Amino acid sequence: MKLYDAARCPYCARVRIAFAEKGLEFDRVEVDLSNRPPWLIELNPPAGRVPVLDDGFVLPESEVIMEYLEERYPTPALMPESFADRADARCVVYRFDDLLGHDYYAFRRGEENELDARLEALPVGRSLFSDIAYVPWVLRAREMLGLTLPAQLEAWLQTMLTRPSVAAELEIVRAQ
Repeated sequence: MKLYDAARCPYCARVRIAFAEKGLEFDRVEVDLSNRPPWLIELNPPAGRVPVLDDGFVLPESEVIMEYLEERYPTPALMPESFADRADARCVVYRFDDLLGHDYYAFRRGEENELDARLEALPVGRSLFSDIAYVPWVLRAREMLGLTLPAQLEAWLQTMLTRPSVAAELEIVRAQ
């Protein structure tokens, strides 16, 4: 498997963490997001976004790649056992932009946002799958944006950082 990836991209971080949690090896192709190569646009038109997984076919979008890895390599499981809990995990990831993404990026652009309130209300701790989807942004909010996390979110993050996959991502964030 080959992953077209960018170290600074939190969407890519989701996929890197999922790979690590599954204990899967992959070939990594680093992409310079400030100078997207034309071949990336051909792989994932029209914007040439990362991550993109090549596993004999091309698969873009972090949440789709995470679900693919979960289905293809079911152990260790990232998703909960029950149908209802798996549906909840998917819903939490599906609603990412509304729950965090829009305000995170508005904060980074210096626009009006409600990032503090969003961080206070994040639906974390419900499943490993959805936690993996949110942790890259929480790490970046704390490490790169300098935000003080609400106490319960900081406690959740400390628990997540005991996972080698998340601790490795923290090192990537700190290297940026």
